Amino acid sequence: MPYVNVPNDLSKIKTKIAFNLTKRQLVCFGGAALVGVPSYLFARSVLGNTAALFLMLGIMLPAFLLAMYEKDGLPLEKVVKNILRARFLRPGARPYRTENIYAPFTGQAGKEALHERTKKQTKK
Repeated sequence: MPYVNVPNDLSKIKTKIAFNLTKRQLVCFGGAALVGVPSYLFARSVLGNTAALFLMLGIMLPAFLLAMYEKDGLPLEKVVKNILRARFLRPGARPYRTENIYAPFTGQAGKEALHERTKKQTKK
């Protein structure tokens, strides 16, 4: 009897809208096309075909990265935000420091105070 594998985690499945693309991908690709194609057409007469093509690719590349790149379920802008926060906005070294509550009792006066304190506790 034939069967179909059903994934255990259904949260990773994204709804596809058109052409097997998600809404995010459609918006990013559409925006890239709206900006990239006219830039190619206008730059072609000035720069030539090859240079205009590379210009169009450079203009459209960020939109393609926003649409397609995903790491650990996070889109590109969240990954970049986390990297910037970890590298530049937060302190790099966070040493673990404890507070020694027995520090006042480490000297000779501290030993005498500790001795007096234990005497009071034993008398009660």
